[in-house]
Amino acid sequence: MSVNHASSANTFNRDFDRTTWHDESLWFVRQKRDKAVFSVSEFQQLREVASNIKEHTLSSLDHYLIEFEQNALSNGVHVHWAANAQEHNQIILDILKQNKATRIVKSKSMLTEECHLNPFLKENGFDVVDTDLGERIIQFRNEPPSHIVMPAIHLKKEDVGKTFHEHLGTPANEKDPQRLTEAARQHLREKFVAAEVAITGVNFAIAETGSVVVCTNEGNADLGVTFAKVHIACMGIEKIIPKWQHLGVFTRVLARSATGQPITTYTSHFTKPRDGNEMHIVILDNGRTQQLGREDFRNSLKCIRCAACMNTCPVFRRSGGHSYGFTVPGPIGSILSPNLDLKKYSALPFASTLCGSCSDVCPVKIDIHVQLYKWRQIISKENALPISKRWSMKLLSTVLSRHGLYNLAGKIARFTLRWMPHSITHNTLLNSWAKSRELPHPPKESFGTWYQKNKLK
Repeated sequence: MSVNHASSANTFNRDFDRTTWHDESLWFVRQKRDKAVFSVSEFQQLREVASNIKEHTLSSLDHYLIEFEQNALSNGVHVHWAANAQEHNQIILDILKQNKATRIVKSKSMLTEECHLNPFLKENGFDVVDTDLGERIIQFRNEPPSHIVMPAIHLKKEDVGKTFHEHLGTPANEKDPQRLTEAARQHLREKFVAAEVAITGVNFAIAETGSVVVCTNEGNADLGVTFAKVHIACMGIEKIIPKWQHLGVFTRVLARSATGQPITTYTSHFTKPRDGNEMHIVILDNGRTQQLGREDFRNSLKCIRCAACMNTCPVFRRSGGHSYGFTVPGPIGSILSPNLDLKKYSALPFASTLCGSCSDVCPVKIDIHVQLYKWRQIISKENALPISKRWSMKLLSTVLSRHGLYNLAGKIARFTLRWMPHSITHNTLLNSWAKSRELPHPPKESFGTWYQKNKLK
């Protein structure tokens, strides 16, 4: 079933106060990003260096993946390769069964969300506890994340209070953030202590050392790995960077772009398991190789998941992350999703004004708005547009390519709009633009006619 972004966004917009609050909250984060960036005089040079490192890595990805595997194996780490989400989930299930584990904690990982790991494990009798606060909230609510850095940004404190009352027994009308956070802390602490397996994502994987780096603001990844005897780190093939010395470039741009911080509160390095423990790394493709082979879109694999493009995007801020129907929403998700299923996600590249703000804030200089435009061209050529839009575009193309027909259409439109009742021209069922716009009064003549009369002789 195809994702209908416009319809889902319309549902989100029905709650005007929530939509406005969502918009203002994300713009506040965007402003924090600007302040953090402007305090670093060399930030634009850092963006350029980060982009070049990623460009180099992607051009030799096979080499660096093999180097990473060799070094990780020499560190005593088990390395697994998964071609798709099904293989990724099966590998993790096998590890759990081999260790006879029943108590599993997981820190925030968009890759496991992409693979729908939690539902898969639940179907096989394993319960996974998400330990990131935002992730735990939406797990209680049985919702997907609406944002890759702030997964519960679509919820207000009253929503959280109601959810915690239902699942944690907090007072019915509790909405104080500090007391709600304390309730979550007490709830999660016993989960950490009892955990047998900890699953984490990976922000960066260093080929030179075979290490993985996980960045969090809550320390939940560290706590989970510290208590559990088995650590499973899940990463996409694009997370590789060549050398240890390159990491500093990315940690300087990541947090500033994501939340306006100089650096994430916890930047944790995992190289080898402790004595008697196990460490596994699952390396996933799941369409990334295909995207790498698309010359116009390979730069999208530079993404370091900071979500700066979402925080600045006027469409995302006013439509909410769930309207995209994909694990990674917003501008960057609208580039990644058609690679996996062109027809299902054909609406997403059109969920953009092409203003270019996403490209301006991207810390690794992905040309996001250009790629969105290129996807639109491919979708049109592949006949993946809705029938109504496909035929309307063909009609428009016919009119615009014929001078006489264009002039005739203009005359008819000016005459019709001049005499047609306002109740028809601004009927939102017939003219969806009228929901937020007023049609200007039609001129008596076209610009072409006026120009011919008034041009200098």
